[in-house]
Amino acid sequence: MSTLQKYIHQQPFQTESGQTLPQLEIGYHTYGTRNADDSNIIWVCHALTANSDVLDWWKGFFGENRLLNPEEYFIVCANNLGSCYGTSGPLSLDPHTGKPYFHTFPDITIRDMVAAHDVLRKHLNINKIHLLIGGSQGGQQALEWSIQQPELVEQLALIATNARHSAWGIAFNESQRMAIANDPSWLESHARAGEEGMKVARSIALLSYRHYHTYDLSQNSKDNDAVDNYPASSYQRYQGEKLARRFNAFTYWRLSKAMDSHHVGRKRPSLEWALQQVKARTLVIAVSSDLLFPPDEQRLIAQHIPNAQFRMIDSIYGHDGFLTETSALSAFVGAFLKEEATTLAISERA
Repeated sequence: MSTLQKYIHQQPFQTESGQTLPQLEIGYHTYGTRNADDSNIIWVCHALTANSDVLDWWKGFFGENRLLNPEEYFIVCANNLGSCYGTSGPLSLDPHTGKPYFHTFPDITIRDMVAAHDVLRKHLNINKIHLLIGGSQGGQQALEWSIQQPELVEQLALIATNARHSAWGIAFNESQRMAIANDPSWLESHARAGEEGMKVARSIALLSYRHYHTYDLSQNSKDNDAVDNYPASSYQRYQGEKLARRFNAFTYWRLSKAMDSHHVGRKRPSLEWALQQVKARTLVIAVSSDLLFPPDEQRLIAQHIPNAQFRMIDSIYGHDGFLTETSALSAFVGAFLKEEATTLAISERA
């Protein structure tokens, strides 16, 4: 098992907004051993409320006896900028005041997250990523990074993500932030400010992460005479409480804003032009029932990245299918990697 590692970048880090962090602290995990030629490096970009311990939250896909096995690969996952699991974020101390940033932490974008990953990449002296992979907000980062540095990434796997965050997705995020802002404690400066609002925000988010059929299967009342206290009601409250035990509203606010900023065509000729800059062998995977990142968004990516492959996971679990459908995910990614290995072998024999 791997423990959380820390790197402190003792130089100012400027965000897209023009605001600057005096220094950048990055929490990250690594698993496995690097090959002498660095040909086995996998870099994972994680989703909104996840962390850098990918073997913990992507079980069944990463880990011993799984497709992406640290006995075969050197796996790197860095905690996102703005999060609360080891990388500079709203609860970090502002060196100028000696107190947590809270509301004053800089606005951040997906591109800022990528810039922070690249700081760590340089620290680790990684010059080539064999496989860059991410789902949801992690996929947004992986895509943006592959556009910025097309020579860095050999293979790219984008799962349940998009090239531009949709009006639908932004509306969901804004509704969640409205819930936080309506918590009277949100104006205060302490770690639990806005917590009750964040519980409501999480409940809203779940409706976009899951699907009608997910709830119909797992949260229907078995009591035909019930008029209150339904399983679906208690489930929503439970999920809000569960997140509150491990997260904070300041982080939730900043990361949801960063997701809204995602648009690979921003300050570039066009979205299509940006996608065409990707040079990595690319696999794009959709989840059939995804309401938040519907399959058409992945099709668009695959249509414009040269020679990209598109695959669909048939699932009733909505957006969360990218986390739960690990057998299908492993089959698609495994075939993609095997195809690359076969091509290399043929090339070497030739």
